[in-house]
Amino acid sequence: MIKQLTLSTLLLCLAQFCLAQSGITGTWKTIDDETGVAKSHITIEEKDGKYYGTISEILREDRKDALCTECDGALKDQPILGMMLLKDLEPYKDYYSYGTILDPENGKNYKCSLWKDDDNTLTVRGYVGISALGRSQNWYRVKN
Repeated sequence: MIKQLTLSTLLLCLAQFCLAQSGITGTWKTIDDETGVAKSHITIEEKDGKYYGTISEILREDRKDALCTECDGALKDQPILGMMLLKDLEPYKDYYSYGTILDPENGKNYKCSLWKDDDNTLTVRGYVGISALGRSQNWYRVKN
């Protein structure tokens, strides 16, 4: 009886952990900080325990063919659509961290952490050095 209870408890905990950690995958809508207008869709996927986000749709007509003119190296002058901007995020406690985020507007990479506020809202924080030296943005779920 005790072995069955222990195994059941272990399986329940494992299932909850797996569900909690996959909660950020899917497509999320970004909002322009200055105008409040929907800007893009970012699709987050998990690969080998890390999370990556790609710009899957640009919502502003005037930016559909935008290039990353401020980026360096191989990304210089590449289309923003299809660009991977979230890289190497790892689950940590009740949020995701240790990754980076690219801002295609200025071509800079920042350290990144993100967490779910609820099932349909992510808070994404990009920063330099320590998290206190950064800014946060909310992303909203479009689809899983």
